[in-house]
Amino acid sequence: MNNFNSKLYAIYANQEHIHILVSRSPDISETKLAAIIADSSQKFINENKLVLGHFEWQQVGSAFSVSKSDLNKVCKYILNQDEHHRNITFKDEYESFMKHYQQTLKN
Repeated sequence: MNNFNSKLYAIYANQEHIHILVSRSPDISETKLAAIIADSSQKFINENKLVLGHFEWQQVGSAFSVSKSDLNKVCKYILNQDEHHRNITFKDEYESFMKHYQQTLKN
């Protein structure tokens, strides 16, 4: 595999969703990086029998850009998901993100 010069900053996963904060080389798209992460982790989970039955990721995901100046803030957000989702459901937060970013794209 090529060295894409990516760096993992934070990761959080639960049964409903996963957050990954990673830098990526301009040589690799978000889609390709997500596919590498999904394929590798799915293989690892199944080979090590970490779940009953066969594990597969769903086919839907989202990627959001983060400025370097916000790395610490986003890391804290990701690592504090248990606490965070006591106040807002993942579904409600996701819908809010999508509305915000769709508005941003229109402006």
